[in-house]
Amino acid sequence: MQNKIILVTTDSFGTGNDSALGENVMETYFTVLKQQSDLPAAIFFMNRGVYCLTEQSLCSLHLKEMEDKGVKVFGCKTCVDHYNVEKELAAGEISGMAHFVELSAKYEVITIA
Repeated sequence: MQNKIILVTTDSFGTGNDSALGENVMETYFTVLKQQSDLPAAIFFMNRGVYCLTEQSLCSLHLKEMEDKGVKVFGCKTCVDHYNVEKELAAGEISGMAHFVELSAKYEVITIA
């Protein structure tokens, strides 16, 4: 996956009436992903996805571990500002749309929406 980036646009994997299930599935995704030997070049969070980077999300623990392994983790500045979560970020760094466009031109994008 070194030639890929993951775009996460939500804090809940899949759709349905049970948001707790979706949040659990998202955490499981990052738990399994961090255990792979071939990690993505970067993970970029937009819209409600930025909540995965906060202290309230168990995903942030897995994302921090991936950062320690060299995966770049980014939260969209516009989205972080919109949801007012900058002080709650436990993983990742804030970045802008221009950076995402640059990454998406260089790497294949896998989207979780």
